[in-house]
Amino acid sequence: MSICPYFDLDNNLCDVGEDYTSPYDVVAMSHFCSCRYQECDKFDMLVKSHPEVIDNAAEQNEPQQEIQVAAQAIHKPQPRVSRNPIKIKFGNKWPLAHRLKNVTSSYQLNLLNSDHSKESDSLGTELTSREKTTMQPQTIKNRGLQVVLAGTGINLALGILYTWSIFKGAISDSIAAGGQGAFNWDAASINDPYAVACLAFAAAMILAGKCQDKLGPKVTCAIGGLLVGAGFVWISQTTNYWAWVVGFGMMAGTGIGFGYSAATPPALKWFSPAKTGLIAGIVVSGFGLASVYIAPLAKYLLATVGLQQSMMYFGIAFAIVVSGLGMLISNPPEGYVADPAANNAAAKSVSSVPDLKPSQLFTNARFYTLWLCFFIGSGAGLMVIGSAKGLAKASMGEMAFLVVVIMSVGNAAGRLIAGVVSDKIGRATTLCIMLAFQAVLMFAAIPVLGSDSSSPILVALLVTAMVFNYGTNLSLFPSFAKDSWGMKHFGMNYGLLFSAWGVGAFVLVRVSEMLKVKTGSMDSSFIVAGVLLLVGAMMAMSLRTQKAPAAVTETEEAFVDEEEMVLQKVQE
Repeated sequence: MSICPYFDLDNNLCDVGEDYTSPYDVVAMSHFCSCRYQECDKFDMLVKSHPEVIDNAAEQNEPQQEIQVAAQAIHKPQPRVSRNPIKIKFGNKWPLAHRLKNVTSSYQLNLLNSDHSKESDSLGTELTSREKTTMQPQTIKNRGLQVVLAGTGINLALGILYTWSIFKGAISDSIAAGGQGAFNWDAASINDPYAVACLAFAAAMILAGKCQDKLGPKVTCAIGGLLVGAGFVWISQTTNYWAWVVGFGMMAGTGIGFGYSAATPPALKWFSPAKTGLIAGIVVSGFGLASVYIAPLAKYLLATVGLQQSMMYFGIAFAIVVSGLGMLISNPPEGYVADPAANNAAAKSVSSVPDLKPSQLFTNARFYTLWLCFFIGSGAGLMVIGSAKGLAKASMGEMAFLVVVIMSVGNAAGRLIAGVVSDKIGRATTLCIMLAFQAVLMFAAIPVLGSDSSSPILVALLVTAMVFNYGTNLSLFPSFAKDSWGMKHFGMNYGLLFSAWGVGAFVLVRVSEMLKVKTGSMDSSFIVAGVLLLVGAMMAMSLRTQKAPAAVTETEEAFVDEEEMVLQKVQE
């Protein structure tokens, strides 16, 4: 058995067996040094760098035939071969016995993971796109809840629009008081900034919907927050009528539209069609619920720092809140399926709905019916919301601001309850019931709100019920848009439908204020709104899905078969 010529020759050449003999040395000597040294990687390097050792062994006629055979294939003349001794680092040696177990187990674990990874990769290439999307809800199941909560928080800030009646009261008091720095407006134009804000809100929804579809909700929210903040900061520095129309009406209204548009559509995309009404109701309920904290906060700020400074505080705070929460909102990834295992009727019906482009809505008769219903329902409700404090002041005095707080609860409840109910009994049936109920409340408001001796509790309940019905519109119509025209262009499609909200607010609020100035009461406004709501309820009945007529082909064939059988018997 031959021995490696470099073994135990010089510690600078090969240190195997020198000094401390490690487990690595033992294995190397037993497997390589004494029998198969030509298979040792170190032997190849030593032959290249120190060929003279091989030559000396041949001259001494030692039985190294195997050495020469192995060296012939390796030893070739090479220019300027490095003669420096090879240094073997201690880390290159095998571990000691007490470390060997850990090294072996780690190696086997890594090998096992590698095998599993290869199997997963090969399996992944065979998965269809449908199978891949079914795995997504488990990995990002909490993302939808985050989007819903962030959208609700954004609407809680943007809902300051519904506290206009408190700001309107401060402006009215300033006009009545007069003096330097007071508001010098015409009494019939006090609601103009609010009406313009509603119109700008609705118009911005179209552009914001396009922005949300193309750039995503984060950018849309940031634009909305900055516009709201800039508008409020501007009006905090002036009492000029046109400055308030542009600052509160155009800038803040547009900003509210951008923020509102970025909150609801992404939330709906994260959940299954069976939960469309519920999710829409939760998100938009924040907008109606905002007055619960904004109304008393505004009352406190107006009493301590005045109207202008209050606008400054609100503008800075809402710009930060809306832009910050917007960073938590995102659309689901492409191909995401919220509930692929759902086989219910809602999922089947929605899957068959074509994704209509915004331009196709104008050739869709359903769009015009929905638009008119939204116009009537929203305009009648906003007519009450914009004058809520004034309606209750006669019977509740200085505590009339509490009506704004109470009705905000009704507003939010209407959005949430209508969404849940519409998932059960259908959107059109729910809308028809709510519009008819709102018409009854409008006619009931004539004797209740027209009398100075009405019970404050009755006034609060009536106004809250009106606002409850108004709130149903804001959860039903997003659901209508999704069910009717799909989700691909939902942002802009709903923006076009939402234009009815702004036009209804601008027209009916303006008409209501003019009738009030002319007649001195709200009775005429309630009559006009009640009649329009009854018309809207009748139109809503046409939105109900028609059941397909029963097929009679099989019955006709059966009759034919029977006749043929009779003829056959006669012939026989």
